[in-house]
Amino acid sequence: MTMNFLNPVTTQTWTNGRHLVRCVKVIQETWDVRTFCFMAEQPVLFFFKPGQFVTLELEIDGEQVMRSYTISSSPSVPYSFSITVKRMPGGKVSNWLHDNLKVNDELAVHGPVGNFNAIDYPAEKVLMLSGGVGVTPLMSMVRWFFDTNSAVDVEFVHSARTPQDIIFHRELAHIFSRIPEFKLHIICERSDELGEAWSGFRGYLSQAMLELMTPDFMDREIFCCGPTPYMNAVKNLLQHSGFDMSRYHEESFGATPADVKEEVLELAEQAEVEAEELDVADMLSVEFTATGKSVRIQPGDTVHNAAAKLGLHIPKACGMGICGTCRVPLTSGQVEMEHNGGITDEDVAEGYILSCCSKPVGDVVVEY
Repeated sequence: MTMNFLNPVTTQTWTNGRHLVRCVKVIQETWDVRTFCFMAEQPVLFFFKPGQFVTLELEIDGEQVMRSYTISSSPSVPYSFSITVKRMPGGKVSNWLHDNLKVNDELAVHGPVGNFNAIDYPAEKVLMLSGGVGVTPLMSMVRWFFDTNSAVDVEFVHSARTPQDIIFHRELAHIFSRIPEFKLHIICERSDELGEAWSGFRGYLSQAMLELMTPDFMDREIFCCGPTPYMNAVKNLLQHSGFDMSRYHEESFGATPADVKEEVLELAEQAEVEAEELDVADMLSVEFTATGKSVRIQPGDTVHNAAAKLGLHIPKACGMGICGTCRVPLTSGQVEMEHNGGITDEDVAEGYILSCCSKPVGDVVVEY
């Protein structure tokens, strides 16, 4: 790195959008977890809210694939950012990253976005609950609190399968050894498969464990991330205790929940019935200026579906307004956009929409 790298005239600040980055380091965290560190060729200050995520744009076996990953690093180290990925059995993207992504490889990322973060929900006392690789957004928050000397009382409860599966174990121990207000608790689930001596908690997180580790958990802002069954168990535990769930926050991107899939199927059946009764005059026009194409759609249909009918491929990853990948400029008309944190207020003010969850209200024109 040369001194020109630090020249403020040539340094840009990260904004939500598509960016080319280069992998500069690969760290083996555990036997099946790796951290991939990225920088931009043109210096970029990677400012984001600890807990937010990016979407990787990859080409796997000739097919474009989009996948979202939480940023595990902290914006207090601004010239790079990292994601931490667990190899999953049958995981198309996670296995490809482990087997193929190496130092000096380039790829495109979209973001940063996400409502799950430590900045929007400030609190003097925080409880962090993580399971497995769900530790990554909470690690970003802890690193931020530590690096910025934040006056925050942090209780961190992490659940892992065995001692060898504890991600960031040494760094967490180091951080929590230096700040009296930070307390670390680790639970190893498989007591019969530990493979090494373990004197800490064993089994699965329970109310008795939580009360023992964090007696004042009812008074804390709670951030939770982990596999869906883990987060469901945590929510049931807290609700049973009478916790104020407005102070509970969880990472939400991932596979589409079963109840959402059922709702989509019901809406599809309803749409078929309504389509038969729909007058052509009630249909709405969606025009795409970059290609000069337009199409008429039913009220309630999305901009993304309109593009698909014309053979236009707007990249998307989640389809639920979470990842921000399908962001496009709206140049004319209005839409109803029900997103889940995948777009910032600044982007909306500049005229951007998420095509996957934007339904035209009248005729619209989109720049794509």
